[in-house]
Amino acid sequence: MDQELKSMKQVDIIRTVTLPLMSKFGIGEGLELKVTRRGAKPNGGGEVIFKCPVRRKLLPLQFIKPGKIKRIRGVAYAMRVSPAMSNRIVDATRGVLNQFVPDIYIYTDHMKGAQSGKSPGFGLSLVAETTEGSFISAEMSSNQPGQEPSIPEDIGRQTAQLLLEEIYRGGCVDSRHQSLALLFMALGQSDVSKILTGPLSPYTIQFLRHLRDFFQLMFKIEAQKQLEDEQIGAEKVQLTCIGIGFSNLSKTIL
Repeated sequence: MDQELKSMKQVDIIRTVTLPLMSKFGIGEGLELKVTRRGAKPNGGGEVIFKCPVRRKLLPLQFIKPGKIKRIRGVAYAMRVSPAMSNRIVDATRGVLNQFVPDIYIYTDHMKGAQSGKSPGFGLSLVAETTEGSFISAEMSSNQPGQEPSIPEDIGRQTAQLLLEEIYRGGCVDSRHQSLALLFMALGQSDVSKILTGPLSPYTIQFLRHLRDFFQLMFKIEAQKQLEDEQIGAEKVQLTCIGIGFSNLSKTIL
């Protein structure tokens, strides 16, 4: 899991999870990410179009109700390989997730020609949406040429298991987005912000130390106790802070 947390987020996760999280801080209108070409390691060749509005201040956040999983969506993509790779990933993924959630839809995205980048590859991004509007994600991609070949069925099953692990950890954001949410809370207006997460990842713990060193900001961290008959998943943590009131000086004041 630690290696998975260290990897870069794929563009589909940024589009379906990161951008909705940013919108909760008041950066929603005009925020857009479009994939025009997909690239894989090592030679890349992908292309995206990203649009982001300029905001003077970030809104405080009160996000302490994660809700229950209501549906799972995903994208199985393939570049410069057979289209059957995507279908094999989908079949293996559904073989795991169909036991838990009925509402599952995984899109297949097979890029051809110039849109397929410069290296062959395939992978899967999964997102679980809750009744309270939180998003939990997991992703995996194939190994680079020269490494041990990846099997599409293994990619599907392992990504599904990673998603179930994130769901078990719980909280309003997944492990990959804990640090981003805390950063925006710290930079927000001088008001109270709260968020409920699962167990803090090692990356997030170190990130909290950086926030303390750079902004002299300390979060109040409280373990949320659950009754034995109500316990769902791992222990939850509630983090509270008062934003430093950071203001974007490049935004013209009308």
